[in-house]
Amino acid sequence: MAEFKNFEAFELDVLKEVGNIGAGNAATALSKLLNKPVDMAVPKVSLLPFEEIAELVGGAEQVVLGVFLRVEGEAPGNMFFLIEENSAERMLNQLLSLRHDEGDKGYSEMELSALCEIGNILAGSYLSSLADFTQLPMMPSVPAIAHDMAGAILSYGLMQYGEMGDSALLIETTFLEDHQSLEGHFFLIPDPGSFGKIFRSLGVGRE
Repeated sequence: MAEFKNFEAFELDVLKEVGNIGAGNAATALSKLLNKPVDMAVPKVSLLPFEEIAELVGGAEQVVLGVFLRVEGEAPGNMFFLIEENSAERMLNQLLSLRHDEGDKGYSEMELSALCEIGNILAGSYLSSLADFTQLPMMPSVPAIAHDMAGAILSYGLMQYGEMGDSALLIETTFLEDHQSLEGHFFLIPDPGSFGKIFRSLGVGRE
């Protein structure tokens, strides 16, 4: 049975609180970086099988922008921030004030760097929240960004980092800008056994 099916309600509540605190920290960090107010909605936090990740962004062949990095430390894993192209365009235009032409599927080095930095800030904020909760040392690697099919980005992560756990923590991230929402999908995919370490550190015994 997949690990995600075995979570208790209170364990999910802990993960949701991590998402809430991480979102607040990310909004503060982005506001300082951009020198403008950045609001983030309370994120929806859920667990799902690894193989369903691509379906959330339109399927394995859907072209997306993906920021990915490795989590190192006591509870290693992988992080992905997947953004559909239309959300990426609005994020560049509205949140970052970079004038990306709608429908232009090419991205400049500056645009990719800016989107990668957003993913990096999100990853760092969520990871810091999780490390604070668990008191486990967890550090993010240098992030990378790709513009490709969702399935290819996830497969590359597998090739780079080896076996992933079968459960993904989904934090649906929504920025609020001028009454419009800019959405991205943030995933934490712990290595096999890492969820157990996380909950044992919180005093919750897991098999």
